[in-house]
Formats: sequence, structure tokens, C-alpha cells
Amino acid sequence: MSSVSYHISSLLEKMTSTDKDFRFMATNDLMLELQKDSIKLDEDSERKVVNMLLRLLEDKNGEVQNLAVKCLAPLVSKVKEPQVEVMVDILCTNMTSDKEQLRDISSMGLKAVIAELPLSASGLSLTASVCKKITSQLIGALGKQEDVSVQLEALDILCDMLGSHFEGFILKSIFLCLFSCLFFTFIIQLTSSRMAVRKRSILALGQLVPCCSPALFSQLTEHLLKELAKNPQTSLMRTYIQCLAAVSRQGGHRVGEHLEKLIPMVVKFTSVEDDELREYCFQAFEAFIRRCPKEMSPHVATVTKLCLKFMTFDPNYNYDDNEEDEDSMDIEDGADEESDDEYSDDDDMSWKVRRSAIKCLEALICTRRDLLLSFYSSICPALLARFKEREENVKADVFAAFSTLLRQTRGGSSHHSLITASSEYSCLICVFISVQVPVIVKALHKQLKEKSLKSRQGCFCLLTELAYTVPGALEEHIPVLIPGIVFSLTDKSTSSTMRIDALSFFHVLLISHHPQAFQPHMQTLLPAILTCVEDTFYKITSEALLVTQQLIKVMRPQGQTTTSLGFDPKPFIQEVFSVTMKRLKATDIDQEVKERAISCMGHMVCHLGDLLGTELQGVLGIFLDRLKNEITRLTAVKTLTLISASPLKIDMTSILPEALSVLGSFLRKNQRTLKLSTLACLTALVTHHAASIKPAALEPVLSEIPPLVDESDMHVSQVSITLLTCMAKTCPSSLAKISSSVLSGVFKLVHSPLLQGGALLAILDFLQALVVSKSINLGYSQLLKSLMEPFQSSKSSADVLHRQSYRSVARCVAALSSASPKEMPGTVTSLIQQVKNSSSPESARVLSLLCLGEVGRSGGLAGSKEVQGVILEAFSSTNEEIKTAASCALGGMAVGSLNEFLPFMLKEISAQPRRQYLLLHSLKEVISACPASSLSPHVESIWALLFQHCESQEEGTRNLVAECLGKLTFVNPAQLLPRLKQQLKAGSPLTRSTVVTAVKFTIVDHPAPIDSLLKDSIGDFLKTLQDSDINVRRVALVMFNSAAHNKPSLVQGLLGTILPHLYKETQIRKDLIREVEMGPFKHTVDDGLDVRKAAFECMYTLLDSCLEGLDVLQFLDHVEEGLKDHYDIRMLTFLMLARLVSLCPAGVLQRLDRLVEPLKATCTTKVKAGSVKQEFEKQEELRRSAMRAVAALLAVPEVERSPSMAEFANQIRSNADMASIYQSVQGGEAGGLCPTESMDMS
Repeated sequence: MSSVSYHISSLLEKMTSTDKDFRFMATNDLMLELQKDSIKLDEDSERKVVNMLLRLLEDKNGEVQNLAVKCLAPLVSKVKEPQVEVMVDILCTNMTSDKEQLRDISSMGLKAVIAELPLSASGLSLTASVCKKITSQLIGALGKQEDVSVQLEALDILCDMLGSHFEGFILKSIFLCLFSCLFFTFIIQLTSSRMAVRKRSILALGQLVPCCSPALFSQLTEHLLKELAKNPQTSLMRTYIQCLAAVSRQGGHRVGEHLEKLIPMVVKFTSVEDDELREYCFQAFEAFIRRCPKEMSPHVATVTKLCLKFMTFDPNYNYDDNEEDEDSMDIEDGADEESDDEYSDDDDMSWKVRRSAIKCLEALICTRRDLLLSFYSSICPALLARFKEREENVKADVFAAFSTLLRQTRGGSSHHSLITASSEYSCLICVFISVQVPVIVKALHKQLKEKSLKSRQGCFCLLTELAYTVPGALEEHIPVLIPGIVFSLTDKSTSSTMRIDALSFFHVLLISHHPQAFQPHMQTLLPAILTCVEDTFYKITSEALLVTQQLIKVMRPQGQTTTSLGFDPKPFIQEVFSVTMKRLKATDIDQEVKERAISCMGHMVCHLGDLLGTELQGVLGIFLDRLKNEITRLTAVKTLTLISASPLKIDMTSILPEALSVLGSFLRKNQRTLKLSTLACLTALVTHHAASIKPAALEPVLSEIPPLVDESDMHVSQVSITLLTCMAKTCPSSLAKISSSVLSGVFKLVHSPLLQGGALLAILDFLQALVVSKSINLGYSQLLKSLMEPFQSSKSSADVLHRQSYRSVARCVAALSSASPKEMPGTVTSLIQQVKNSSSPESARVLSLLCLGEVGRSGGLAGSKEVQGVILEAFSSTNEEIKTAASCALGGMAVGSLNEFLPFMLKEISAQPRRQYLLLHSLKEVISACPASSLSPHVESIWALLFQHCESQEEGTRNLVAECLGKLTFVNPAQLLPRLKQQLKAGSPLTRSTVVTAVKFTIVDHPAPIDSLLKDSIGDFLKTLQDSDINVRRVALVMFNSAAHNKPSLVQGLLGTILPHLYKETQIRKDLIREVEMGPFKHTVDDGLDVRKAAFECMYTLLDSCLEGLDVLQFLDHVEEGLKDHYDIRMLTFLMLARLVSLCPAGVLQRLDRLVEPLKATCTTKVKAGSVKQEFEKQEELRRSAMRAVAALLAVPEVERSPSMAEFANQIRSNADMASIYQSVQGGEAGGLCPTESMDMS
């Protein structure tokens, strides 16, 4: 016998002892043994342990019984299947015992066994057999037993088993043969005489619903309808309506097809005089609305009307008396409470009806943002009228519903904000809210002084949402609100949470309203806020310091003097300073409080530093200490930045040398945020306090800057160069020591392909500052040489330079020239000679041309006739790079000297067809960069010339013409846009496609004068979606995509007419598919592919910008087709599906079963053996994209209730190849479950 078996045997022997303590200790030891992973039992030991534990369930001692039950759970994984079945058999038999204690303990045992059953593929057979055994025995017990407690326990165990442990595929595979039997058992129990049994049966049915077949689901719904049609007794009505709500919550979209029959039935029962029944009716409506928002559309008006009727249902209370006395309600809070108590009645359930009606309205608001405008005219006034609700719980729901309405208006946490979607729409809603603000404040301000904490919290939450939604709306009501805020902050009975809520609201109020509105109330506000700063709870202190910081800004807003303000902050300074200083000096406080105290005092110095007198230097000393502390250094750096930039010119001389030394050391740290904040602080110090800084003090900083100028982090480089520019302007002598190391880094950056945007502009400023300040030994010519030297070498080394570096250097040369006007003529002559010298390296000639263009852009080539000849000669070059550079150069020169170069350019476009493309590029540059006033005299000649070339056979030329036309339209939109529209009638499809493309370039992502004109005419341009020419339809889709992405408001009102044509273009057209013979092979060509791709790209864009205007289910029908289309389109639709999951999961769940198959097909498809490498790569990328969509779907909690999805998920887990792809896309490479791949929206 092994040592384990011997030990177990000795424990089993002690369990038979007559001494309860022996039995208890032995059972406890056995439990500890069973919890060890290493324990292995032989067959005989298994049998003995199981029998002994089952016997101990009937032990006379309750503690021994409890321990025996605890042993059953670990035992499940330690014994073989037959022994588990023995356990389950005896436990189920005990469930029907006459002894109540044995029934209870056996019930606990069964639940413990169920919780431990394995869900992995290897343990599925054990789980299946055990669950079937438990189910069949408990179904039998439910049928035979009349004892209610047995029925309740049996239902409880079945609910447990059907619940979170066994969902989807596993549940269905286990219970397949028992599904119908379970269903009908639960349905029978719905008619039980005991309410508790009926409620448990409803729960069990709810657990079963997600996995039942459509036929069984329909059968259940029809049964409920049939029973309700019989007008049963009220208690049964309640049960059936409750069951309907549970089925809807669990069955989700499947209820949708039965709503036409269900809604009238539920509506009918709301007229029955029974409060609980009405409550359940509204709960059912809420479930329908949340699960089937689309299918509920025809019934929204009916449900809204019922909700509005019953949210005021309070037959035992008369509100009219209260309203007559409304103005005197502030006087006696206690009297009001007594009057409330007179009407309270323990049997009054009407409050439940009101609460469920309000929750139903909230569900409507949450799911139907498209109806917001109508909600403001119907639901909003009704909710406002219920602010007087007497029942605290119901009032909290009223506030919650109104807050939801405001949150939905603002866009909530969703990706797209409705209130910003259309200016007209948002204006209408803002008008609605603004009109209601006085009513809201009148209803709430008295409640802010109520004793009920829940009501006050609801008020603050609602007012916070209001302040966020319509900033500034509460300004004239601030005097009325302040007493309520002060009351919540000072009332001794107020909880910590309440104070935090009050402070949080006050902070939002301060940041969303003008400071002048609060200044008259400073005497009242400050004592209450400062008391909170001294509170012992750190959360209150932290929030109060944030409010104090805002109040400091109120005392003296930035840039205003005390005299100009009309408000004197002096009386309040000492009090605020002493309280804040106490927190600033403390070291044994929470990190958050430390940071807020530093920030608060920093604002005080920034705004009121001139009034602090002798205290100022002490504060600065503390800031220096905090700067040296690793925990508080980042906050201290930001605070010093704020103080140094203060218009009060705070004297920081006492701390500058040491502060600069410490700040210099921060530039060596790896913490990027600290590095950037430090650079910003140093820039502010050098800019505003250069006179106080000695050159020696800057040395610790200067030595750390050169390593930061590197392409590995462009933003840090940009900020570093900005700091160097400030130094060059304010203390130029300091740069001499580091000029060589800094400049080598700057030149490397200039020659980097990554340089663009802000970093390039920073370098241009820096180079100009160097030349102007003459702060280093290198002069203009040496800088110029260093910039251009890499391009002068042989071709092989110049090839290393990226095209972007040519443009960067050209801009640097132009910047240097503009900073040294005397040197410019010589530079221009040198550049011209370089271009003309055919023996010069190609890279040098290309750079010289680009430099001429950039110098000319600033007007430096006016009057130079030689340049035109040089450009024409370059156009004749055999080298494409030189010709392209000449085109850019001519555009730049024309921008600087329009009257001189534009006529020459237009003449060349007409005279030189071969150079047309290059010259059009130059023209595009001119139109893009020149102001409208300069271009106006030339519009007609340019317009006529462009239309001469809009029918070019070259698509590239037509696109350039279109871009020029679109950008030229900005010069005079009122005249030119109608002329563009007129050209839509042209007979040539090439002209129509050019015109539609031109419109795309008039749609920009920022407000423009053309927007209102575009909104009126874009419908006419979008009619080209019905054009007979496929290319015109394609460019129309591209234009629509641009509009939806950049200016959604242009197309939102037209979606009803556009979407059918858009969806039509997503369909595969066989008449556009042809076969092309390529030698012995045949190749299939789909001429409709580009149009379909454009259509699907539009659909993707609409998800982000116009989601409210889409019928999600109709949209999903076309996504489903795209999942079976060409490679490119499938990649797009996988992205779309993942996006849809995050935006509207309910809609995706309704189509889930149809979406799973194409996803599964893609993930399981393998490339034929012998295929080329590209085929393998494409298929692998397809699988990864599909798996990203699957990962997004599986993140939705209810997805695996779908049998098909659960089966697919199980297939992924059990297949090593698919499981590895799933793991990789869930990791860093895929960015988690919410794909954020970008798409070209141009």
C-alpha cells in the first residue's frame, strides 16, 4: 500500500469515530489532502473516500456535514467518472429525502460538483454524462414532488447548471436530448401555486432560451401568448409577463419577429388595475426596446405614451397642494417630510409602476438617439414635471433618465457625437435645453438642501451633465445654486461621497462659466471650500484643492489687473494661502493631494504672486524641494513652467541656478513625459527670464541637449530645437560651446526622411535665429555648405538620401536666404549655375531646382528672366527627377511672383502638350498656395484652360485638372460652383468624372465659406451615383466618401436617397466579369471590383460619421455579402464587422448566425499546395483579419450564447493553428479587440 493510500485509509478510519471532534479533524485533513495537485488515488481509495463523504453528509454534527460538502468539489477532479456518477446519484436521491437538513446539504453538494465539472474538450464526456444524470433526476423530482422546498432546490440547481458554467455549444451538446423535456418542465412549473417556484422557473427558462432552436423559441413565445390570451388570473398574468421580459432579455433579437403579436397583448394588460402587473409590463417593454430597438420602431409612440401616462401614476398622493406652496418650500424641510409621511403606505406599490415606466423611457433614450429631437418635446417636459416625485428611489431614476438624455445629446462615450454632427441639429437641441434650464434649476435648487443624500447626489449628477452639455447655460442661475453647494459641503450629516459629488459639480461649473459670475459669491464660497481642503479624507482634500485652483483663477483671471477687474482679491489671499501652504508643506499625505497642492499653489503664484509679498520666496523654495523629489518632480516642473510664463513677471532669481541644474539632469532620464515637460519649462524660463540667467547656469542644460536632437523621437527633437531657438534669440553667447554637436544633429535631422511638420518648422526658425543672432562661429555660407554638401557627391552616395530630404534642405536654404537678404542674389546665381551645369551630379541639380522654387516662393526671384529659361531647359531633360523638380520649382516661383510667372505657365500648358502633366502640377501648386485675392484676376483664363483638358485620355492628367478646378472654386464659390454643376450635363463621361472629382477637392476637413453652397448643391453632384458610366459612378462614390469623412453634415440629410444606390454598387455584377486569354492561361478580370471597393469604403466611413442615419440590419446584409467577395473587399468588411461590434453590438447579434459561416470559411481555408508565396501571404493576412473580427465578436458577453458562434469558438480553441492566430491578434500586434487600422479617406 502506498503512503498516500495508507494516510487516506487512516483518515477514513477516524471518520467513523464516535467522537465528533475526531470526525471533524479527519474530514478537514482529507479536504487539505484533496486540494493538493499531486495527490493520486487508486480505485479502491476512490470508492472508499466517496462512500465515506456521502455517509458524512448525514452526520449528526452540522460542522462535519459542511466539511464533507467542501470535500466534494476537489474530489470531482481526483476520481474517475463512475465515482462522480455515484456521488451525483446519491446526492440527487437525497434531494427527495424527507429530512430537510439532508436535502439542504445535498443541494449544496450538487452545486459544488457542478461548479467543478471540466469544460475542456478532454473532460466534456464526464460533464455531459453527469449533467444528463442530474437533469433527468431533477426533472423527475420536479414532476413527482409536491414539497415546494424540493421544487425550489431542484430549480435552483438547474438554473446553476444552465447558467454561467455551460453556455452555447457546450450547453447545447450536453442537453440536446433533454432540451424539450426541460422546456416543458419549466413551462409546467409556471402554473405552480407558489410564486417562488414560478420565479425560479422563469430564471431557468431564461438560461435555456439563448441556446434553444428557433422552432422551440417560437413554441415558447406562442405558448405564452396563448396563455395570456385566455385572460388568466392576475397572479398568472404577472408570471407570464415576467417570463416574456426574461425571454426577451436572454433571447435578444429573436423576440423581434414576434413583437407584432406581443406588444398589443402587453399594452392591453397595462389597463388591468394591478400595480405589480403594470410594473412587469413596463419591464417587458424595456427588454423589448433594449434588445430589439429596430423592430420596436412602429411601437415607440405607443410605448412612450403609456410611459408618460404611468410615470405620474400616484393615486394615493396629491401633488397639487405642494405646487401651490412651491415658493415657500425652502422654509421648513421638516414640515415637508411629515406631510410625505402622511401619504406613505406600506401596501402602496404604485411607485414601482412609476419607476418601471421611467426606466422604460431611459431605455428608449439610450437606444434611439435618432429620435432625440422628439424626446426633447415629449419626454423632457414630462421628466421635469416629475422632479417633485415623493419616492426617493423613483426620483433617483427620474434624475438618471434626464441625465441620460443630456449625455445622449452630448454623444456620451460613443465614437461619434450627435450634437456636433450637424450645426442645425445641435442648435435646435441647444435651444430646447436653454429654454428648460430655468425650469430645471427652479425644480432642483430646493432639493439641493434636502436631507435625502440620494436626491442631492442625483441633483448634482444631473447639473454636472447639464454644465457639460451646454457650457455657460447655468450662468444666471449661479446665485441660486451656490447655497445648495455650500449646504452639501458644510452640513455635518453629509457623507464623504456627497461632498466629493458637490465639489466635482462645482469644479465643472467653474470651468464651464465666466469667472465674473462667481466673484460676488467669493465670501460665501471660500470658507466652505477651504474647510474641505483641511478635511481628513484625502479624496475630499484633493477635489477641494482642484476647486480652490479654479477659484484662484476666478479671483484674478489671467492678464487682468485688480483695478480693471472691479473685484479685489486681497481680502481672500491670506486665508487661501495659509490653507494651501499647510497642505504643500505636509509630507505625510497622499500622492494625489501632494500634486494638487503643488499645482494649486503654483496657480496662486501665477495669478496672485505680486500680492504674496515676503511669502513668495518661501513658496519658491518649497517648489525647488519638490523638484528634487522623484515623486513630485513632474508636477513641480509643470508648475514652474506656469509660474515662469506668468504675466506678473515673478522674480525667480533665488531658485534659478539650482533649478536649472536639476532640470538639466532630468533631460538624461528615460521618462519621456518628464523630458518633454522639462524642455517646455526650460523654454519658458529662457523666454521670460533670460536677463536673470547667467551663462554658467545654463551649462548643465546645454550639455544635455545635443543627444536629444535625433530622429528616433521627432517630438522631443522639435521641442529641443525650439529651446535652442529661444537661446539663440535671448542669450546667443551660450550656444557657442555646443554649436558643433548640436548642428551635426540638426543636419542629420534635415537629411532624415522622417522630418516634416512641426519639427521642420522648428529647424527653419532655429537656422534663421542662428544667422540673425550670429551666436556661433559658422556664418551663412558655412551653414549653406553643410546643408547642401551631401548632395554634391557622386551618384552612389547621393542615392542614400530620401526624396523628402531634398524638400527639407530646399526649405532650409530658403529660410537662410530670407534671413540674409544681402546674400540672396549670390545664392540664386549659384543655384542657377548648378542647374545649368550638365556635369553636376543629378542630386545637386534636383536640389538646386527645389531651392530655387522655395526661394522664389518668398518673392526672391522677381524680375529674373534667366530662371524661366532654366526651367524650360530642365523640362527637356531626360531625367524624370529633374523634370519633377522643375515642375515644383516653377509652382513655387509663380506663388512668389504671380503676375510674372503665371501667364508664362498658362502659355506653356497650351503650347506644350508633352509637358502638360508637369505644368499642371506647377499650376496646382499656385492655386493651392496663393490667396484668393491674388488669383481673382486670373480665374477666367485658368478655368477656360482647365476645361480644355478635362477630357484628356490620361487619368493622371484628368485628376490633376480636377484638383485644380476644385481648389480654384474656393476663389469665388458663389460663381464657380454653379458652373461646375452645369458641366454635369456634358455628354462626355470623362468631363462628368472630372467635375465630380473636382467637387471632392472642395470638401475640406475644416469650416470653409463654400460649405453652405455645397450643402445646397451636393445632392445634384451625388445624382451621378446613377450615371450610366461605371467610372463616373466610381468617382462619385469616392467624392461621397470624402464628404462623409470630412463634412458629414453635407450628406446626413440625403442618406435616405443615397444609400439604395450605394448598396446597389456593392453587388457583384456578372456582366462586368470577363475572361482574358494570356497565352495558354485564362485570367478572369472583374471590371466592377474598383466600384465595389469604393462602395465598401464609403460604408466603412459612414459607420464613423453617420451611424444614426443607417439601418444597421440592412447595412449588415451588405457586409455579409462582402465577407464572401474579393480579397480586398473581404479585408475591408472584416474591419467593418469589428467596428460594428463596438458601435452597435445588438444589431450584430441579430445577424450573428449568418456572419459566422463566412468568417469560419475564411479562417479554415487553406491555400492549394504548390501555390506561389504571394498566395500564401494573402491567405494568411485574410485569416488574421478574419480572426480580428472574431476576437472583437467574442469580446461581446452574449456572443457565445449563439450555438454556431460557440461551436466556432470551441473549434478555434481546439485547433492549434487557429488558436495561435487568435492569440497573436489578441496581443500587441493587433492592438487588442478593437481594430484601428486606418483607411484612405481622401
